[in-house]
Amino acid sequence: MATNGEEQQTQAGRHQEVGHKSLLQSDALYQYILETSVYPREPECMKELRELTAKHPWNIMTTSADEGQFLNMLLKLINAKNTMEIGVFTGYSLLATALAIPEDGKILAMDINRENYELGLPVIQKAGLEHKIEFKEGPALPVLDQMIEDGKYHGTYDFIFVDADKDNYINYHKRLFELVKVGGLIGYDNTLWNGSVVAPADAPMRKYVRYYRDFVLELNKALAADPRIEICMLPVGDGITLCRRMQ
Repeated sequence: MATNGEEQQTQAGRHQEVGHKSLLQSDALYQYILETSVYPREPECMKELRELTAKHPWNIMTTSADEGQFLNMLLKLINAKNTMEIGVFTGYSLLATALAIPEDGKILAMDINRENYELGLPVIQKAGLEHKIEFKEGPALPVLDQMIEDGKYHGTYDFIFVDADKDNYINYHKRLFELVKVGGLIGYDNTLWNGSVVAPADAPMRKYVRYYRDFVLELNKALAADPRIEICMLPVGDGITLCRRMQ
């Protein structure tokens, strides 16, 4: 049995509020992962953008460094070339993607805020990767609807990453299924939503966490019941669910 001192030490290492970026119970363990596996292998341009983004008042919105590393390796494993990203912020995950895809690879990147994207753009330009990116400012749903109506984009995307408005995740999924190729992947970020998906109703939560919680729960239920895809939910970053199109 743990002593009182051990119990206190364990509690001290746990996140006391739902809303922490890492889902690991121990801050020290998460720091170990970063310092042992992530930071030593992080490309200099990604480190620069991560440190730049850390100064942003909304830095909680950025992709975590360990998830950026995961995405970069995943894209290489599936030999992704034609990709899409919905929700860009300053571009950390976008940069991870651009580094992973081949020289003639393409990323359709969409975000409602160009200003945040342009904050990280000089880093992307310095890395010589801007030519891979087509950035569109504005809501993604009208763009997706137009792409589906055009007909020529059906089943053309190898990988699609969604880290945007959680209340539209279901709407994105209905459209993205048509655009990702058979055998391709869609990655939905934040599907464990700061751990709030299993938190009691009276747990301390930041307002935005509480607001979007039901939308994330709805998405998770829908993905689990969708017979057209295979899914894998991973506790990386804030939780990411990978969906592989089967038909």
